Amino acid sequence: MRIYELSPRLQSVADLVPEGARLADVGTDHAYLPVWLILQGMIDGAVVSDLRQGPLDRARQNAAHYEVSDKLSFRLCDGLRGVQPHEADTVTIAGMGGETIANILSESPWVGLGSCRLILQPMTAQEFLRCWLSRHGYTIEREVLTQEGRTLYCTFLVRAGQMPPLSPAECWAGRQYPGMDAPLRSLYLERLVHRADRALDGIRRSTKPEDMSRAADLERVAAGLSAMKKEWEAWQR
Repeated sequence: MRIYELSPRLQSVADLVPEGARLADVGTDHAYLPVWLILQGMIDGAVVSDLRQGPLDRARQNAAHYEVSDKLSFRLCDGLRGVQPHEADTVTIAGMGGETIANILSESPWVGLGSCRLILQPMTAQEFLRCWLSRHGYTIEREVLTQEGRTLYCTFLVRAGQMPPLSPAECWAGRQYPGMDAPLRSLYLERLVHRADRALDGIRRSTKPEDMSRAADLERVAAGLSAMKKEWEAWQR
């Protein structure tokens, strides 16, 4: 039976899953990721969860098609509520917004108490999730940028442990350092600078008093992102 290829977005998640991991895939949908990892011999099995019955049924169908149903445990639950700490040492959460991912982690505090590896791929609100992780005792060990079509996806490798506070611009873009392996980072920073500038222009035209403080915050972000972009470009010369 021919094994399918993962999309670039999901492949970037798969690449961070260690061989032999006890995996919990949250919001699994078709279970493409865990089924692929099993077929590749990377893991022996996984717990797969989804909030809705429809996606979980599709996961069952995909697992049955590739004859790995006995290697998956299907859970209809919200986030990690149906997963026990001893069942997973690696948790993947992809295809959700940053606020939703933060909420899932906050409702399952066991993931932040041991050596659990978190592989998180927020579709939106990346800056919110970075700040939340920094403030709640997590360390972002690595960030991986992947392009699929015109969209850039950012995947975080996270573990328990306090990291130094992030600056406002680092909440938006993550930390950078000389020699960092990130071919897409220049494009990523360029897009973030453009986004911050557009948001700032919109707020400056606003007549709402509450937008005054937001403008000051965004000015710090925009200045920080521009500085990071110049720094990154200097390192590439």
